[in-house]
Formats: sequence, structure tokens, C-alpha cells
Amino acid sequence: MEEFLTAHFWLAVGQIIMIDILLGGDNAVVIALACRQLPAHQRAKGILWGTAGAIVLRVILIAFALTLLQVPFLKLVGAVLLMWIGVKLLVPEEEGHSDIQGSDKLWAAVKTVIVADLVMSVDNVIAIAGAATGAGSQHQVPLVIFGLLISIPIIIWGSQLVLKLMDRFPAIITVGGMLLGWIAGTMAHSDPALRESLPQTSVWHYGMGAVGALGVLVLGTAFKRRAQRPA
Repeated sequence: MEEFLTAHFWLAVGQIIMIDILLGGDNAVVIALACRQLPAHQRAKGILWGTAGAIVLRVILIAFALTLLQVPFLKLVGAVLLMWIGVKLLVPEEEGHSDIQGSDKLWAAVKTVIVADLVMSVDNVIAIAGAATGAGSQHQVPLVIFGLLISIPIIIWGSQLVLKLMDRFPAIITVGGMLLGWIAGTMAHSDPALRESLPQTSVWHYGMGAVGALGVLVLGTAFKRRAQRPA
């Protein structure tokens, strides 16, 4: 129980919540599109069951990811992917959802929500697994579940508010991208393959996190400026 009261635990919970808000914005759109043809009295059920199934599958995927991240060099691969996800977050692209088919049948809509969320969850899984490994806790899966449970109502009922805040304060997205870079740097430092060659000290740990955060900021800014140049 004491491990649940540490600063590392709550820092990781905060990171998981922010990651799920930043990278899970499309989830609310997918849920709405998948359930739009349901009768009014079934929409709440479709949203709740679809979200519950998607979260259960995501927890299973993250549990596998946490295990795989103990294999040498896989944290380095995950760190590179996280850096790229962070950079893409700073250079938003228009994403279409026209391929999300609604259904007037409850369980068909639920299945659509789960499958669509599963396809879209690769970035969330990598990022949340990286945040959980940084907690230095033996209770990483409960940590992930706790963080995701807190995120659910924020994503479902607060998605519009979150999107408006991001539009009004773009710095939130920048901070989120840098957070992914920070997690990437600290995750790379803890890769089993590098434990012998890199000093396992706080200075190196946080130093690599800072390098990752700055790397995402520099690359993201460069790509954003390039994308905004007139053709």
C-alpha cells in the first residue's frame, strides 16, 4: 500500500491521464460515430459497453507491452516511436473518420467501438507503458488501470472542453509532446541493454528525459514550420 502513496506513483498517474487525453481525443469521435444510429435509449449502453470493452483490451495490450519492454533494446525502439508520436502531436494532421460505420444494433455498435479503438491505440499503449515503467513500482498494471479509469470520464464527457482548451492554449499540446519526449528519454535510459554502459543515476535519468523533451520540441517545431510554408 505504501507504494501507492509515493510521488513516483502519482507522477506516473498524472502522465497517464495527460497522455490518454492528448492521444485519445479521437476516441470520443469514434464512439459518437459508431453509436449515432442506435435508438436514443440504447446510446448510453452502447457508449458504456463499447468504452469498457476498449479499455479492457487496452489494459491487456499494455500488460503485454510492459512485459516486452523488459527485453533488451525494445525500450530503445519504444523510445524512438514515442519521440515520433510526440513530434506528430506538434504537427497535427486532418484525420478522417468516414470509414467508421454506425449501426442500429447495440452489440454491432459496441464491436465497432472496440475494434476501432484497438486499431487506434498503438500510440496510447506505447506511451502509457513507458509512463508506467517510470514509476519504479511493482504494481504497474494496477497503476495503468487506475490512470485509465480516471481518464475515461474526462475523454467521454470532457472531450469537447479539452479540445476547446487545446485550441485556446496550444501550449498544452506542446507540453504534451515534450512529455512524450521526456518519457522516451527516461525509458531509453532504463533499457536493459544500456544498464551496463550508462550510469544508472538520477542525473543521467533526468538528463536523458530532458534531451528527449527538447528533441521533440526542436523536431516538432521544424516540421511544423516546414508544413506551414507556402507551396
